[in-house]
Amino acid sequence: MMRVLARAFALMGREREGLRNPGNDQATGIGLLLAAIIGFTMMDATAKYLTEGYHPVQVVWARFVGNLAIFALIYRQRAFLLMRTRQPGLQFSRALMQLGSVGLFFTSLQFIGLAEATAIMDINPVLITLGAALFLGEKIGPRRVAGIVAALIGAMIIIRPGLGVFQPAALLPLAGAFTYAAGALLTRMVRADSVATSVMWSAVVGTVATSLVVPFFWTPIAMSDLWLFALLGCFGTLSQWLLVRAFSVAEAGALAPFGYTGLIWAGFWGWLFFDQLPDLWTIIGATIIVAAGLYIWSREARAARKEE
Repeated sequence: MMRVLARAFALMGREREGLRNPGNDQATGIGLLLAAIIGFTMMDATAKYLTEGYHPVQVVWARFVGNLAIFALIYRQRAFLLMRTRQPGLQFSRALMQLGSVGLFFTSLQFIGLAEATAIMDINPVLITLGAALFLGEKIGPRRVAGIVAALIGAMIIIRPGLGVFQPAALLPLAGAFTYAAGALLTRMVRADSVATSVMWSAVVGTVATSLVVPFFWTPIAMSDLWLFALLGCFGTLSQWLLVRAFSVAEAGALAPFGYTGLIWAGFWGWLFFDQLPDLWTIIGATIIVAAGLYIWSREARAARKEE
């Protein structure tokens, strides 16, 4: 596994020299994002299984410690040199946002299904569009605002506040969607740094922060679960690398619609490993979220063609 990760990192590190065509960059970014989503949903399925026997704080800690350990093994004495950046404030903030999204999502998996949590988190593409308008100066019109509102309505259909089926835990992935979107926008802002630098910042900040609190929630790890904790770190490391690389080579708006493939994978893993299928309301809400996201994306694509 170490050789596979090292080889993948080396190949992606050379991409910066070989890719200069914007069209190639967009296609490469989409491919990287699709691969990252598969890895993240496999990590999420692993985390859901582990949170049935361990506190989410311990599972989140293992995810970041595994990330840091893998980097230490691959880069050895050069690992912490990757922390060098001209934008430490942005990198620190991006790492905190990632920690927040992982922690919120993993905690929700103790109480709700994988497909439901993923569907709620998947409002993040429209939040990225909103954030790009507010903080990156991108234009946003009334139709895009309507799409954002529709996505939030879809999330509320899944969460169903005020009804007997409502679970407060469903608000956790909703909050996680906001931190994820913030992290994605910050990733775009620090793209001058190498992918390794961004991933290293996430690993160090996540490890330090969770290590301060994990002793209060620690449960001895069974020998039969050690490989699952290791797998969690491997999935998290490679997927995070792929995600950062995707947003560094392609526009956020171009990547946004492909984020919805996570719904398919989450539903599949939920059915395969946990015998859980999303209910009708989750399917309706997820459909509205996806439709809103694709509508916003189509408007952005049309506007981009007019500007050319």
